[in-house]
Amino acid sequence: MKLVASLLAIAAVVGAPVCGSTERGTDSVALLRDGTAHQALFSIAFAGNAGIAVGAAGAIVETEDGGRHWAPPATPVTKLALLGVDMHGSERLAVGQQGLVLIKQGQKPWMVTASGTDNRLLGVSFNSQGLAIAVGAFGTIIKSTDGGRTWQLLRVNWDEFVEPGTEPHLYAAHVDDSGVITLAGEFGLILRSIDGGDHWQLVHKGDASLLALELRDDGIGYAVGQNGSIVRTADHGLTWTTLNAGTKAILLGVSSGPAGRVYVTAMRDMLASDDDGATWRHVAGEDLAVAWYAAIARSSVDGGAIAVGHAGRVLGFGM
Repeated sequence: MKLVASLLAIAAVVGAPVCGSTERGTDSVALLRDGTAHQALFSIAFAGNAGIAVGAAGAIVETEDGGRHWAPPATPVTKLALLGVDMHGSERLAVGQQGLVLIKQGQKPWMVTASGTDNRLLGVSFNSQGLAIAVGAFGTIIKSTDGGRTWQLLRVNWDEFVEPGTEPHLYAAHVDDSGVITLAGEFGLILRSIDGGDHWQLVHKGDASLLALELRDDGIGYAVGQNGSIVRTADHGLTWTTLNAGTKAILLGVSSGPAGRVYVTAMRDMLASDDDGATWRHVAGEDLAVAWYAAIARSSVDGGAIAVGHAGRVLGFGM
C-alpha cells in the first residue's frame, strides 16, 4: 500500500476524483486570501473569532474577525515547515519539521520548546487544562501537561496494532476536555486513550491512511484519508462507521457542524454533506477541481467553514 509520507508531499500527489453517486451542488465559495506558489498552508484552527493557519517555510497567518481578513506576524518565526496547529483562547501551539514545537501565549512572542524528538510532527491538539498531544512520523507521540511548555515522549508497543517492526506515521490528534486522547494515522488506525497515553485501545483499522480527524464536544466526529475514506463516530470515538462518499480522491481535511453540514477538503476535489454524511455532493467554485486544500475548520461567521491550502490560499464556505 502506497502511503503519504507527510503533508509536504501532497502537492506532488496526482489523482483526480472518481465519482460514484455523489452529485455536484452549488455552495457559497469565497476567496478570502491569496498568496504565491510557495506559500502553502497545511493546518488551521479557530477559537471564537480568532484563528490561525500555518504552512511551508514557517508560514503563519492569523485572523481576528472569524477569517475574513488574515495577516502574518510582523517578524518571521521559523523557516521550517509548520504542519499542525491548535489554539485555545489566546494560547497557540504549532508543530512541524525536525520535531519543532512553537508556543504562543497572548501577546507574547512565539517561543520554541524542546520536544524531545527530531521526527517530523504532523498534528497537535490540546485542551483547556493544558494536556497536549503531538504526533508524527514513525509512530511519534509526545505529551505535555503544561500547555506545551515541556514534553515527554510516549512509547507504544506498535506490534499490538500493526505488523511487527512497523512504526506507523500518525497524522492527527485530538484531546478533549475530559482528557481522552484520540489519534489517527496509517493503516486506518484510530487509537484512543483514557489515561493520558499510558494505555491505548484500537477502535478502528483499515487499508487506507487516515489523514485528518475531527471530534466535536457533542460526540460526533469524522476521520478522512486516502482512497476516499470517511469514517464517522457518534459516541466520542468509541466506535466508527464507514461512509461512502462516491469518490477515490485523497481526502485531507474535515469539518462539521451540529446542523448536519460536513465539509471535506481533498486533492482536486471537495465534498459536502447536509445530512451528517448520509449523502454527499462535490463542491464547485474557485480551483477546487484542479488544486488541493489541506485543512478546514469551522468559522465563527454565520456557521461557515474556512479551508487552507496551496499557494497560501484561504477559502470561505457558507459565510
